[in-house]
Order: sequence, then structure tokens, then C-alpha cells
Amino acid sequence: MQKLWYGRSAARWLLQPLSLLFGGLVRARRAMYRRGLLDSQRVSAPVVVVGNITVGGTGKTPLVIWLASQLASRGWRPGVVLRGYGGRAHDWPRVVTADADPALVGDEAVLLSHSTGALVVAGPDRVAAAERAVTLGADLVLADDGLQHYRLARDCELIVVDAHRMLGNGALLPAGPLREPAARLATVDLVLLNRREGSAAPALSADRLVAGWPESCVPVSFTTRVGRARSLTSGNERELESFRSGRVHALAGIGHPEAFFAALEARGLTIVRHAPGDHAALTAEDIAFADHAPVLMTEKDAVKCRAFADERCWVVATRIEFEHGGAERLLGVVERAARRRLAPAALPEET
Repeated sequence: MQKLWYGRSAARWLLQPLSLLFGGLVRARRAMYRRGLLDSQRVSAPVVVVGNITVGGTGKTPLVIWLASQLASRGWRPGVVLRGYGGRAHDWPRVVTADADPALVGDEAVLLSHSTGALVVAGPDRVAAAERAVTLGADLVLADDGLQHYRLARDCELIVVDAHRMLGNGALLPAGPLREPAARLATVDLVLLNRREGSAAPALSADRLVAGWPESCVPVSFTTRVGRARSLTSGNERELESFRSGRVHALAGIGHPEAFFAALEARGLTIVRHAPGDHAALTAEDIAFADHAPVLMTEKDAVKCRAFADERCWVVATRIEFEHGGAERLLGVVERAARRRLAPAALPEET
């Protein structure tokens, strides 16, 4: 499907009738929420949704981690909510701690708790999760994904787009990767382009993603970069370049594993690719490679491997860097939306 969605395959036209049906259902559902035929529910704190309109990883979670940290430093008490995809718990919503079992609450939930130190609540019902977060003290809710979860009313919508893959062939599911029509980009508060380290330059102009794009709505660009590698057993750190002397195993159970592989290769590493699938459950056998070469993995995979990791296992940290004042613009959009919702209630001081 990835080859179909992001290539030039003529096979997409065979699926176009299903895409037309899917598009009709998507538009009808959104119209029902806009007209009040389906109920959107508000919680007593501002809600900021970080989502996408394509299937597969675009870099939402690193952005949520960055946002949670920045907002906390500016006086907010952010609570992060997410579905808890892959979690097998029976009682939801659940407060997630850094040492929680990913099998119960999902790998992304544990990663968010570990990386942010913020309040994290997971649950398929985003409204219930957001309400729990507010009850526990959050004064701003960050929803990781859930753009299409319209039952949770939101005050700010952010969409992340992969700057290399953009919108693929531009078709809706299943002929293309789109969950909603491309024109949805022009309705949100801000579009963010993720220019991943090691990926090729974007195929389209950054400020003309859709026809009729408002001239004032120029997207914010940021780059997701890999950092140092940290041992899962000792905690020692190494520069990635120190792994150039031999080949390494690269493990990426994420939505877009090629982005991780490309970033490692851009640092001069010789890698053996392992892509078990997004949110895949991992066991000790999955990383028991016969050659005993180092195993470099994403942060999302590391939370699932920490119980059985050995000295070969290293987690590669990621960081994001904004271009041309993009960080200030993003924080301004989020805080203005939050203040509009809360006014005239007591607010954190401007910084």
C-alpha cells in the first residue's frame, strides 16, 4: 500500500470507487458534527489537538513531547491524552507512568510519560481521558492524534505533514493515504512540515500544499534529528558516529521506519533494517540476532524492550529544531487559542 500511495502506480484507479465512498462518509460525518446532529463535548480546559490527515507516522509524538515541555516552562500544567493504541487494559481511561507496562497502555503512552514527565492519560474515549486529565490538575490538554475524533471539542488544531512524502498521491483511503480531503489543511490553526534528517527535499512547495491555500497560512517547518545513543542497560551514551566501524541492527517499529533508517545512514552507519510494524509487540527473540552486533532502536521501541534488553541494545534519542522563528510562532498560536478559551479566568503570565 505504501508503494501505491506514494508512488505512481496506476492501480490506485481500481480503488478509486471505494475512495469516493469513503470520502462521502468522511464529509457526511464532519457535517453532522458541524450542524450539531452529532454532539461534540467540551472539557473545562483548552484542548489542543496534534494530528495528521495521512496514514502512517509524520512525527506527531516528538512534537507533542516538545510542546508539553515548552508549555510547562511557560507556566502551564499540560496533560497529554491519547488513545493508548495496542494497550490491552480493560479499564479506561488510565493514568500512565514512566514505568507502566506498554502491553497494557500502549507504547506511545509510556514514551510520552517517560519523555515529558507530564500527566499522561490514555483511553479510547478521548473525552473521558481529557476529563480525567483536567480533574487531576491539567489546565491545558494536548491530544496526541485524534484529529478525526470530533466528539472531543477542540480550541486549536495542529496538523503535521511529512515534508518528503507530503500527501502522497493525494487520494483518500484506500486508493491513497488521506484520512480526510487535502482541503482540510486550510481549516486548521497551523500546519507543520517535518523535514526529517536524512530525507530528501520536499517534492512540493511548502506553502502550496493544497489549491486555494490562503496566502497568510504559511506552514511552520521543523526538522526531526537523531541524537546520541544511550545504552538500555548501563545508561552510558555514545555519539552515533562511533558505530561506523561495523554494521548495526536498526529497529524501528514505527509508522514510517524508513525515516529512522535514513537518519542513521545519513550519519554514516551501515545498518540492517528491521521494521516489525507500528506498535508491534516485541520479545527478546525479536532482537536476538546471531551476529551480536549493536542494536539501535527508536525511543518507542525502547520502552517495550527495556525488560529484556542486554548490553547490545541502544536507544537513539530524537530532537526537533524549528526554522525561521517557527517555535515562537507555534507557541503563539497555541497560547492565544488557550487564552481565548480561558478568558477572563486566571491565566499564566505572558513570557
